[in-house]
Amino acid sequence: MNLTEQLLHALKRHGARQIFGIPGDFALPYFRIIEESNILPLYTMSHEPGVGFAADAAARINGSLGVAAVTYGAGALNMINSVAAAFAEKSPLVVLSGGPGKGESRSGLLLHHQAKTLDSQFHIFKEITCDQVRLDDAARAPADIARVLASCLRHSEPVYIEIPRDMVAVPCAEVLPEAPFAVDPDALSACVDEILETLARATSPVLMAGVEVRRYGLEDKVATLSRRLGLPVVTSFMGRGLLTEHNAPLLGTYMGVAGFPEVTQRVESSDGLFLLGEIICDTNFAVSETKIDMRKTIQALNGQVNIGYHTYANLPLAALVDCMLARVGTQDQAFEITPQVFPRHLLADSASITPTDIATAVNDLMMEHGTMPMASDMGDCLFTAMDIAHTALVAPGYYATMGFGVPAGLGLQAATGERPLILVGDGAFQMTGWELGNCKRYGWDPIVLLFNNASWEMLRTFQPESSFNDLGDWGFADMARGLGGDGVRVHTRAELKCALDNAMATRGRFQLIEVMILSGVLSTTLARFVAGVKRLNAPK
Repeated sequence: MNLTEQLLHALKRHGARQIFGIPGDFALPYFRIIEESNILPLYTMSHEPGVGFAADAAARINGSLGVAAVTYGAGALNMINSVAAAFAEKSPLVVLSGGPGKGESRSGLLLHHQAKTLDSQFHIFKEITCDQVRLDDAARAPADIARVLASCLRHSEPVYIEIPRDMVAVPCAEVLPEAPFAVDPDALSACVDEILETLARATSPVLMAGVEVRRYGLEDKVATLSRRLGLPVVTSFMGRGLLTEHNAPLLGTYMGVAGFPEVTQRVESSDGLFLLGEIICDTNFAVSETKIDMRKTIQALNGQVNIGYHTYANLPLAALVDCMLARVGTQDQAFEITPQVFPRHLLADSASITPTDIATAVNDLMMEHGTMPMASDMGDCLFTAMDIAHTALVAPGYYATMGFGVPAGLGLQAATGERPLILVGDGAFQMTGWELGNCKRYGWDPIVLLFNNASWEMLRTFQPESSFNDLGDWGFADMARGLGGDGVRVHTRAELKCALDNAMATRGRFQLIEVMILSGVLSTTLARFVAGVKRLNAPK
């Protein structure tokens, strides 16, 4: 086999299920092998940011490798924001980039797509990936590929693989997976002892599940662990959608002053807060009603555990959870929780639509037809998602980039085969909404709820005096037919319900529902979040 074929087989053995990409001249040789070998299906998109977001979403929903394939320079550098989002939010994304041939720098001419030097791209990606390799030596390539893919899965962070275009068809040996990471059993045992002792002493322990729980495929085990220990479970803002199908004693999502009061009180008053796979960031904890003393929490993240002033290094989350399960017996503890209540039973009348109405309508839809995986962009659409009953969700909750929602939704359908629901604002849709034009080729048919207030409304909430937040009316629903789907604009709650019912009954074409929302009308969750941020940032 040649080098590219061995790489593709290695990607598949490490869990990759498809490739998203856009070709270019430096990438054409390896794209030909991807297509002709059919080792992994290839989905081409329209713009490199969409490639990265789709591959990231596929990685998140399946807890396995996502693959984004691009060309050198103009392609890879155009995808930097998507890869940075994956790095910040710990998504195992593999970036494949074509590259100049080994001898192309000898001409004395600058090479097209080159930035400062031929190595500039490689150095740039070092900042947003955990491991990198240029496959310029066929003898060394199998070991390099094995190392980089192992790093991607071990750290659940992006990696970068550059393929010089004169190397793609060079004969290459098979890629043998690296040996599993060796865990110190004594350190692991001591750590679990201390965690269990700390939780046993606590009068009101709580387990907060974070993104690493899904990244490492631990949802079912964590749900079991929570029942065996009698620990009520919350998710963070970033972790919304976790444990939805795993029989966990789930209270709701912690959002401080912006969230469900009972969840906020339970978390902030806990004397045994177990942060499992939780990224300690501002969107998760900046709007706490009562500041949480992180020194008094148990934190398991990034392959280490912090308990008070003790740190246990080199302890993967999966090993920690397995060891805890082995210690806690096989009986579930009996205890009661009061789960979060979500709005239902939309009044389908002639009133104008609010974001809470959208959440209510979606809850009614899923109650009737079953849950759907969701992809949400940043903005009030994501805060509205917090009022939608628990279902699988991918969203840029920490990195907070716009443009994620639509391509991420396409990545969900490619990765799962399930029809997704996409929540996106008009500002974000202007960036990447046009990726919907690719649905017809691949048979994708997402339902898209486009929140249109002709504004960057979330930005306006922080700086209302700025007229640059006005976006105008682009008439998105009218454009849907040209993109291969169906579009409808709705102004009232009755129209919204009708549009959702029709969308659910129509398969084979994407369904775009452009929901017109009056300027200044926010979800109650976003309104509370903004008020909390303003209060915390007010001059003392």
